[in-house]
Amino acid sequence: MAPTTKEEVKVQKDRSMILQKEMIAGHFERLEKAPETGEKVVYTFVPGNLTELIRSFGALPLLPEINALQSGMRGKSKGYIAEAERNGHSEDVCTYVKCDIGMLRSGNIGPTGTRLPKPDLLLLSYTGCYTFMKWFELLREEYDCPTVFLHVPYQGDGTLLPEHRAYVVKQLRETIIPALEQVTGRPYDEDLLRENLARSAQAEDDLVAVLHSAKNRPSPIDSYFGGVYYVGPIFSAFRGTPEGVDYYRALRQEVEARVAAKQGPLTPVGRLDDQKYRLVVEGPPNWTSFREFWKMFAEEGAVVVASTYTKVGGTYDFGFRHDPSDPLGTLADYCGGCYTNHNLPGRIEMLERYVKEYEADGFIINSVKSCNSFSAGQLMILREVERRTGIPGGFVESDLVDPRYFSAANIKNRLESYLQMIEARRAGGATSSEALGRLA
Repeated sequence: MAPTTKEEVKVQKDRSMILQKEMIAGHFERLEKAPETGEKVVYTFVPGNLTELIRSFGALPLLPEINALQSGMRGKSKGYIAEAERNGHSEDVCTYVKCDIGMLRSGNIGPTGTRLPKPDLLLLSYTGCYTFMKWFELLREEYDCPTVFLHVPYQGDGTLLPEHRAYVVKQLRETIIPALEQVTGRPYDEDLLRENLARSAQAEDDLVAVLHSAKNRPSPIDSYFGGVYYVGPIFSAFRGTPEGVDYYRALRQEVEARVAAKQGPLTPVGRLDDQKYRLVVEGPPNWTSFREFWKMFAEEGAVVVASTYTKVGGTYDFGFRHDPSDPLGTLADYCGGCYTNHNLPGRIEMLERYVKEYEADGFIINSVKSCNSFSAGQLMILREVERRTGIPGGFVESDLVDPRYFSAANIKNRLESYLQMIEARRAGGATSSEALGRLA
């Protein structure tokens, strides 16, 4: 039964959501103490991150995107962005970058209130987002520390070719590992890396079981809004760790219990058991108004059964698992297979499969103003997925962490109009082209 007061709504969270928040907070506390404990800190990014390798050297990963999105959720990004713009960064620059730079210039206090340490190494694993390269150039200027670059070939033809894989493995062996050895003072331990990768595969199995649970009716999860909580540990600092294994085992048990009870997920308006619309969503969420954004869907009885954003740190639900028998090769495969490294036909195929396999009523694109990695080509993606599935898509616009580009009224109107079109199609009252005309 849904809670009756705003206060009750705010505090209602699944145990898994609370647990992942505690895990990430604990990691930030450990990072703050790194200068005292002597643990080395490696800055890296979510897509294609080498957490298992970093951890095998006893180093701690720190991910700038996580800092930015967490700052956005906590209402801190507006001031950080303004600080970056005062220092000459354009309004059109990725707001993750400006938030991170503004945070750095404002004392480098992380989103949980802990002071972030300087990096001992900047490790850029390039997987399709050009902004990451410029971002690390800025950080290198600020911190004056070693920087190492892993270049992952883009899947221009939709696949990572054998020569591409060999190229990435060569870089890992000849460039990345020596850099980590030099920074940490520890030799490469392949057996330890294999142990980490085995734990990753175990957690990935449980995560995929959770994602696939959305094929049930009602879906026990929301794969977009709830999904960002679920992927937090595996996309950030906990892949390959015992804590990560424990988290995903507990998450799977929690979700399987909801399946057995025929329950929906918790949302900002309470438990969503009565699900009127099953949707697929493309694009990152807006973090500054995250719960308000989620509430718009939940109030309409709309649950997201699959999303592309929750694959930005790994496309596990399409079969990939880290393979401890081939440690460097599997890291190459992982980096090449991240969503940001997929070409547009590959992204279209993913959305098409989600719409069909999860029996979705519709799909929506959230086009993010400052994220070219996602927004480029989205209108073409929209039209092609419509053509392949016969289902008209919806289109809304916001931003990552800049509150100036979140118009609640505009998004709510577009969402309501789109869901009305779905109702009209169910009743046979609107053709696909008529529905599209109403959305425009």
